[in-house]
Amino acid sequence: MADSPTSGAPAAPAPAREPRAGAARAATAELRVYLRLDGLERQFAAYMATPTRARGYPPKAGDHSLIVEVAPALAIQRVLDAALKASPHVEPGLLYVERQYGILEVHSSDPADVDRAGEAILSAIGATAEDRLKPEILYSEIIEDITDQHAVILNRTREASMILPGSALLVYEMAPALFAAVAANSAEKAAPDLTLVDVQMIGAAGRLFISGPTASVRKAREEITRVLSAVEGR
Repeated sequence: MADSPTSGAPAAPAPAREPRAGAARAATAELRVYLRLDGLERQFAAYMATPTRARGYPPKAGDHSLIVEVAPALAIQRVLDAALKASPHVEPGLLYVERQYGILEVHSSDPADVDRAGEAILSAIGATAEDRLKPEILYSEIIEDITDQHAVILNRTREASMILPGSALLVYEMAPALFAAVAANSAEKAAPDLTLVDVQMIGAAGRLFISGPTASVRKAREEITRVLSAVEGR
């Protein structure tokens, strides 16, 4: 006679419980960059609104912005979903999935909308703003009285915001690359008469090319260094 299920045979082990999806996300999504920009300046907002950058809803001068970078790259889709569901009035301007990292920019004319989106993003990945990376300044230099040949080669891929011979040129490099965004916006706040020649904010390092009178360019460099040095992170 076959044993019944209750005849003393050892009970089968309970099936392993699947981890909650939210817990898995919190364990695997790394917050690399979390930048809050209050009041986009005119040139930087125009730069962010170009088709090669915006790829979504272009921001306007005066809008408030949040820029986030996470790893692995596809985790940015969860980040965007959390932001839009918590704060439907924010507009995504940049959604970029590169080889290793996912990048998102959202903006709104109401800073409260951006704050709600930011809180939802941090909650979705189980992070705080201080979990971001602290920026590293890699290089900065001011070159005075740019020659005409130098201006030509710098402007070879430009359609606007060109550097003029005789101007001073600030070149500034930092990592992670997205910190070029807050650097550019801060520089323009400090010296509105400068020209944002180029802002490279995606890749291994961020790079700025800023031109104008020498005094304004020096003021911009001082402000960029102050802002980057004040960022709290790991």
